Amino acid sequence: MRCHLKKLCLLASISFVIGYFITNTIYWNEDTVRNMIISMKQAAAFGFVSTPSHPFHVNCTALLLGNKTEIYNAIMLKQVPASRGALPPIQSCETFKQRFILNVSDEEIDFPIAFSILVYKNSHQVERLLRAVYRPSNVYCIHVDTKSTAMLEDMRRLAACFDNVFLSSRQVNVKWGKFSVLEPELICMEDLLKYRKWRYFINLTGQEFPLKTNYQLVKILQAYRGANDVSGTTTRYNENIRRFWKAGTAPHGLRPVIGSVHVVVNRNFVNFSVNDPIAKDLQKWLRLTEIPDETYFPTLNYSPQLNISGTSRAAPRLEPFLARYKNWDHGILAYKDDCQGKYLREICVLGAGDFAQLTTERHLFANKFEEDFQPAGLSCLEEWYYQQTRLELAGHREYDTSFYSKLDFVLNQISR
Repeated sequence: MRCHLKKLCLLASISFVIGYFITNTIYWNEDTVRNMIISMKQAAAFGFVSTPSHPFHVNCTALLLGNKTEIYNAIMLKQVPASRGALPPIQSCETFKQRFILNVSDEEIDFPIAFSILVYKNSHQVERLLRAVYRPSNVYCIHVDTKSTAMLEDMRRLAACFDNVFLSSRQVNVKWGKFSVLEPELICMEDLLKYRKWRYFINLTGQEFPLKTNYQLVKILQAYRGANDVSGTTTRYNENIRRFWKAGTAPHGLRPVIGSVHVVVNRNFVNFSVNDPIAKDLQKWLRLTEIPDETYFPTLNYSPQLNISGTSRAAPRLEPFLARYKNWDHGILAYKDDCQGKYLREICVLGAGDFAQLTTERHLFANKFEEDFQPAGLSCLEEWYYQQTRLELAGHREYDTSFYSKLDFVLNQISR
């Protein structure tokens, strides 16, 4: 009897340890599990791939065509830029600016775009992003997290070379899940409103990269005809309770909507978001909530009673959402995950294997990249992007925007 009980106790103890391990692995180290699955998939896919003849560089054309040997080479290539995140010394602004696109079409001149870029690390990667999106016709506000003191000096040196690039008037100590994530956006919006000509506002972070050239952006935004691209939903009932219960009822009868902080919005919407008393009351209420950056813009965009031009008269929707390509995990359905890079806090850090897919996306920008993780992915996307700009400069500017002009949020926008 005692022997039987000992076996049962031992079995129970082993079961507890295994259960504890699995629970902690799945719920506390979810990214680790998903990344193990990615590694196993890659091992199965590339197990019999021959070693490339050029193991120290990547052929981006072969990578774009899906060549398995080249994909394997790009994944295994561990080289990182010599800068390791630092901004190279700027000896001369005139020399430095020669790396930027300074010639633009008349259409781009007539349709300026305002950008905010929120950054906290890797000045060199931010410079690569700015170099890709920069055009003399646009205007750019850079916000540096107060914790990033060395980066602040890098961004000052970079902005000093341009008349239309500036640092935000105030810096914020950004803390995830708090109002401080939204605040830099509002600061840059207010700063950008001092520039009179721009038509649309796009907010970026330093770990993103464009999938469309500036000319293509202009054509797409013209097809939007003033409509905002903002995602939103009211059906995440557990999230609604978790995020809003402490704050009570939202002001002015507004219905809280959860969506993305990444937006593409017109100038009137920006002006309302910064200056209108209703918007300011909503900001005060959101300070009492969780993750307010994912509530502010969606709530304003899906409140037709406010009659803000470009906002939606239709029900909130998560798709189509073209402002940003983001590859989230599929929760417990891990077998559906298609990230080729790695997961970090449930979102895919895009890798070399994602490159070909990104070139086919209709989204405007991709999130997110880490310059020192599978660097060939970002480098090849950069090479592909500049090839598109060279074709435009050579006169090849045909771009079909019929898909964008027929989007739900374009057809159901509030016009005044």
